[in-house]
Amino acid sequence: MQFSIVELWQHMGPFARGIVLLLLVMSFASMVIVVDRLLVFRRAHRRSRTFAERMATAVASADWDPLSGASGEDTGYLGRVIAAGWKALRCDSLSPSVASELVARALERRMSREMEELKRGLGVLATIASTAPFVGLLGTVMGIVNAFRQMAATGSGGLGTVSAGIAEALGTTALGLVVAIPALGAFNFLQGWVDSRAVDVAESSNEFLDWVVRRLETTQAERASTRAQ
Repeated sequence: MQFSIVELWQHMGPFARGIVLLLLVMSFASMVIVVDRLLVFRRAHRRSRTFAERMATAVASADWDPLSGASGEDTGYLGRVIAAGWKALRCDSLSPSVASELVARALERRMSREMEELKRGLGVLATIASTAPFVGLLGTVMGIVNAFRQMAATGSGGLGTVSAGIAEALGTTALGLVVAIPALGAFNFLQGWVDSRAVDVAESSNEFLDWVVRRLETTQAERASTRAQ
């Protein structure tokens, strides 16, 4: 027998074929997740970077409004986090300490939601990466069992008698590794990307919070000066 992919498939039993089909489905699912996340990450990063540039040039202004000019515009994960902090700001009714605390909490809550949204699908990818080798190993075990059962049925102990079963078993193991290794590499890359964006958002949120504190202190000082007059 020539040990080609077609020959191996033809000599596989129903259980081994089921294992192969399952691994192919897992491989397809991992590819869909990776492509989807890469497209989402690219679009979100581009929009967030545009918002960050606008934020960097306008944050020095005392009258800067993070929501100005962004009506109906997707500002990315960074813009949504800053917008949540801005909406929590109530200069007219709260003391600076209370207002800054509310802003900080709003920023933190929104950042957590945005990071979870970016991580969507990564849990499935991690599951595929960790379970694919074991699924292939299950096919290997059953292939070896079938090989020894064939050996017992024929009463022959030659390698030629069990070579097909052994090849079938090793084929499922190899396929499991082929599915798992790219999935694991993609998961580590995507998870690292999300972690880096979390650091970026945290730094921008702290910068915005500092700006809020300065704004509140300035407003309070102006009110005190007005009352003194």
